[in-house]
Amino acid sequence: MSEQLILAADKIAAPSISYWALLPMLILLGAATVGVLVEAFVPRSARHPVQVAVAGLGLLASLVAVVALAVGDHARTGTTFGIKTAPNVVVIDGPALLLQGTIALLGLISVLLIAERSLEPGGPFVANAAVVAGSPTDREHSASADSQTEVFPLTVFALAGMMLFVAANDLLLMFVALEVLSLPLYLLCGLARRRRLISQEAAVKYFLLGSFASAFFLYGVALIYGYANTVTLSGIRTAIDESPSNDLLLLLGLGMLVIGLLFKAGVAPFHQWTPDVYQGAPTPITALMASVTKVAAFGAIMRVLYVAFQSVRWDWRPIMIGIAIISMLLGSILAVTQTDIKRLLAYSSIANAGFILTGVVALTPAGVSSSLFYLIAYGFTTVAAFALVMLVRDADGEATHLSRWAGLGRRSPVFAGVFTFVMLAFAGIPLTSGFSSKFAVFSAAAGGGAVSLVIVGVIASMILAFPYLRVIVLMYLNEPAPNGPDIVIPGLYTSFALTVGVAITLVLGVYPGWALDLANRASEFVR
Repeated sequence: MSEQLILAADKIAAPSISYWALLPMLILLGAATVGVLVEAFVPRSARHPVQVAVAGLGLLASLVAVVALAVGDHARTGTTFGIKTAPNVVVIDGPALLLQGTIALLGLISVLLIAERSLEPGGPFVANAAVVAGSPTDREHSASADSQTEVFPLTVFALAGMMLFVAANDLLLMFVALEVLSLPLYLLCGLARRRRLISQEAAVKYFLLGSFASAFFLYGVALIYGYANTVTLSGIRTAIDESPSNDLLLLLGLGMLVIGLLFKAGVAPFHQWTPDVYQGAPTPITALMASVTKVAAFGAIMRVLYVAFQSVRWDWRPIMIGIAIISMLLGSILAVTQTDIKRLLAYSSIANAGFILTGVVALTPAGVSSSLFYLIAYGFTTVAAFALVMLVRDADGEATHLSRWAGLGRRSPVFAGVFTFVMLAFAGIPLTSGFSSKFAVFSAAAGGGAVSLVIVGVIASMILAFPYLRVIVLMYLNEPAPNGPDIVIPGLYTSFALTVGVAITLVLGVYPGWALDLANRASEFVR
């Protein structure tokens, strides 16, 4: 019996794992686990500073690890590892490292926004905001005692899932990463104490629609496995190359797989959750979803399409072009009709998802690099926009209805000036990152032969400029309401996040060459 066990053990293939290449993800998973232990064993009154330190230092260490991997030439050569039967389960290559670094930095900024809002007496994560009173010290102590500090490990778990999502080279592992990043977000959307019913409705809607999208993704994986007898992206590519003709099973599986990915990216017509969830979720969580989640989703989309399904690109490219056109036009047109600033930014994100797809369907190295550049630029501008939205407050909390923004340019010129700059960046005005990123994806699409898509993109950009300019006009040319909202002075965390977002938006507009070169060097997927 013992000899049989020894023989069986000899046949077991030990996994080939590069823990150094996995270090950014392992650091985040470790930080999230420590955060759970903090919730269990640290007294409630002392949890907030500990959780902020654990999450912040974890993200900072993860970012340093990503930079170390990139300096160590992983961005050029790539690192693949897994088990004997599936040796390429995870790939650490140029696109993965660039996206992981972006996720870590944007995640750190989002955590800072969450940290400050979770200490405000009227913040979305404070349980007893209505009874907090007394001196500023008393208010801070009470808010610290009542704040929902579980938001920090949930956020770090979601960010770890996003890092794995962009590096997964296996569809089953990609599905696991999708659930790891999605489940915490479902909970985070419903944690707002103010406007609780709206927040919980948004969380339920996001959960239900996200479950349907996950089911589509998993069913697509099953169909593709039935076609290729493997779920690794490299194995699927090999099966397609060796097949004499395209199989219906392959195309159906690809269609269902892409539906699940496009839902997570908020691309029309799979966008139904976006406006309600953006409006109902706490604003720091909205900033997290609008920036970091979009980076992770498009990173996975590009890896799937460019690595596994490059050989059938003429089958999926026309469909993706149509989806990009629908997303750009629908997002731009519906943004014009919005009266809530968070819903306006939600439809803006739908239109911008179409702009990113414009670079993806170029099917050239320039298309990949321009899409990566767009994700970076859009992520930081979005974080800055939602950080500014957090500052407009009245007695009921955040004043997000546009009618409440009338005359803010006269009441707070500095706030209005910064928000105007962010709106102009969204509109694609020169000397902002919005212009540089749109020019990059349109140039790549034109070079790839998708000239019609560029024309539609320019038209959609002109339409989308109207709601942005309307907000600017509202702030400067309308009379302020007598009982209008106040502009809250940002604390240290929010000031840092806002400064980084605005500075990068300006730098990428004035001097985008270094970021474009970085994206060009990191644009090659390891196959």
